[in-house]
Amino acid sequence: MYRARESERDRLREEIVNLMRSYSVEAQHVGQAFAQRHGLHPTDLQALIAVMHAEGRGDPLTPGRLGEALGLSSGATTAVIDRLERSGHLRRTRESADRRVVHLRYGAPGMALAMQFFRPLGERTDVVMADFDDAELATVHRFLAGMTQALSDHHRDVRSDG
Repeated sequence: MYRARESERDRLREEIVNLMRSYSVEAQHVGQAFAQRHGLHPTDLQALIAVMHAEGRGDPLTPGRLGEALGLSSGATTAVIDRLERSGHLRRTRESADRRVVHLRYGAPGMALAMQFFRPLGERTDVVMADFDDAELATVHRFLAGMTQALSDHHRDVRSDG
């Protein structure tokens, strides 16, 4: 249970949590606007984000790993992939020596739509980050990485409890 915060540190911690909550809600609204504009289901958007992040890490997802990440059955995962492939947002590739292994990549038409939609947001975030020096950005990075890991760990725990 939350109670009144006494110290300046406690008040700052509470405000940070509130700002992160607000950021999360706003990010969801922006994602929903993109999904609605392009006829995507909410799960489709989650899949695209997962594929984009995996590609960014240099570790493209397989359909099975995407299903695990989204908590979907193999049939539901296939339906998501099929929808996204038909709309040009996603493509299946066979890149390994084992031709049975399928990797998921962001499709060029989908990437173009995402770039057009999200470029103004990128420009706005660049302006905000320009006000921080390298050391401050490193601190923010460390903080957000830790908070993201805490959230991810909690999500994993509550998913396994159910």
